[in-house]
Amino acid sequence: MTKYQDIQQQLKTRQHRWLITGVAGFIGSNLLETLLKLNQNVVGLDNFSAGHQHNLDQVRELVGEAAWRNFKFIKGDIRNLQDCQLACEGVDYVLHHAALGSVPRSIEDPILSNESNVTGFVNMLVAARDHKTKRFVYAASSSTYGDHPGLPKVESVIGKPLSPYAVTKYVNELYADVFNRCYGIDSIGLRYFNVFGPRQDPNGAYAAVIPQWVAALIKNQTLYINGDGETTRDFCFVDNIVQANLLSALTEDKAALNEIYNVALNDSTSLNQLYKMMSDLLKDDFSHISEHKPVYQDFRAGDVRHSQADISKAQNLLGFAPTHTVDQGLGEAMAWYKKNLQSTS
Repeated sequence: MTKYQDIQQQLKTRQHRWLITGVAGFIGSNLLETLLKLNQNVVGLDNFSAGHQHNLDQVRELVGEAAWRNFKFIKGDIRNLQDCQLACEGVDYVLHHAALGSVPRSIEDPILSNESNVTGFVNMLVAARDHKTKRFVYAASSSTYGDHPGLPKVESVIGKPLSPYAVTKYVNELYADVFNRCYGIDSIGLRYFNVFGPRQDPNGAYAAVIPQWVAALIKNQTLYINGDGETTRDFCFVDNIVQANLLSALTEDKAALNEIYNVALNDSTSLNQLYKMMSDLLKDDFSHISEHKPVYQDFRAGDVRHSQADISKAQNLLGFAPTHTVDQGLGEAMAWYKKNLQSTS
């Protein structure tokens, strides 16, 4: 039995109170679904700036009414300390995922990114401190590695940030460390690498590449690839992210606390390879894909050329063992996208 399987068995028989910020978002709603299926009590905080009510509706349908009664939703904003204080009341574990993502958005509006990702983060730390939560797990980012060229990325070696977004996520790590030193709050930061999966929004100017491309392929629209397509990423299916969060929240190893961990596969997939994998998964259902060709455009400002994670630290200290490869994750994600995007095509 893996460490994650052991934790899942424990949770089925012992209920805790969890707070998920950004609960109506992609990762937040996947965390909610898993925790409710494990009979946990969950509080969710979201202001719907990036999340959606339909994500919560879908989770409700998937878990059933009995489990849904264990969920309390608070419409609020992490930039408001009172909302954070209200959400943290009686909470054992905080899974902090409310933030404004996207490198391009942060370049266009650094003030807004800073307000959400830094001020909001400090508000949540203060609320968690005041309510004496047991653990504060938060979404960090691979963008923190910045311009450091080394591969695979190791947690202890970073470069200079390449965007305001990257700065905000690095500041989160610094604040979490300081709050542990000053107030004794135990936290764990998880540097995510290109997460994908069900309920990831394909719409909007800042949509992630996988759902955006799936939508373009299904609807036979123009699909843009930044640069020459040889840019590489360590794509990670959302189930692996959920696992890392639960392992972090419930670890009993003191050596694992107040650390930063890469969460990915230690794999490398180019954008050209990704396009082919996605096309192959969809071509049997959509005949037009055999004639579809991507359009290459300029590299995007603030992007790194290559990204790949060393995950040995998470494996050794948390017991992290990814359950889905890129191919397996894409297979599951495609089933969801085909079901949810065809009706809007």
